[in-house]
Amino acid sequence: MGSFSIWHWLIVLLVVVMIFGTKKLRNIGSDLGGAVKGFKDGMKDGSASDASAAPSAPAQQVTGQPANGDKSAIDVEARQKS
Repeated sequence: MGSFSIWHWLIVLLVVVMIFGTKKLRNIGSDLGGAVKGFKDGMKDGSASDASAAPSAPAQQVTGQPANGDKSAIDVEARQKS
């Protein structure tokens, strides 16, 4: 049972259309297309907001001077990766 010919796929398509109907298949297709479009728009918006948020983020610096006077803190400097 190697590869299917065009006739096999046409018969499968005919059976699917007979079971679900063209209206149901059209609704499924439009719902799937809308979901893909929404996903692409979300990915585009996410990458645009990530790119614009990265340069504007200030670099944090930790001085090692705790507010409560605890002397067990370690003196560290955090730098933003470039």
